[in-house]
Amino acid sequence: MLSLEESLKILKEAKALIEGHFILSSGLHSSKYIQCAQLMSKPHYAEKICKSLALKISKEFNDFDLILSPAMGGIVVGYELGKLLNKETIFSERVNGEFKLRRDFNISEGNKVLIVEDVITTGKSSIECSKLVTINKAKIVGYACIIDRSNGKSQIKDKIVSQLKLNIPTYSKENLPKDLISIEPVKPGSRSL
Repeated sequence: MLSLEESLKILKEAKALIEGHFILSSGLHSSKYIQCAQLMSKPHYAEKICKSLALKISKEFNDFDLILSPAMGGIVVGYELGKLLNKETIFSERVNGEFKLRRDFNISEGNKVLIVEDVITTGKSSIECSKLVTINKAKIVGYACIIDRSNGKSQIKDKIVSQLKLNIPTYSKENLPKDLISIEPVKPGSRSL
């Protein structure tokens, strides 16, 4: 498995760890953003991170049937982990602002489901995905992501397995630090797609 230092080096080389003023999909503001799309667009880096995460997942969640990922950020990560762990992988998409299963994807009653994301901050997308599992009378075995930046404050109360845990401060619009106020914010996430 990759160490924290090795993982951070890969993120930086892949240009996936960027600095500025960002509005996260949660609505919170941050001076750093993890653009996992940059990581996943470079197979030689993505493979290293995903192999390491797959090892962690197999140690923690040894019995599950299906990987469910939220679109957009979780699709490629879910696919790569599904390939490595030999598990069927599906994704949910937003329809009128709410996650739905489309493309004839389904979750069978009794399935054991692992929810996989690229980055977890508040856990909102994962929690929305978990509702699809519950509606279909299946069981959530846990959650996994490349980066857990929740600092233990996500809405997810179950175990989260991640390749990296990063403590990157987030701020509400009303509590921005002075250095962020002077920078025009950008909203790089995919929640509004």
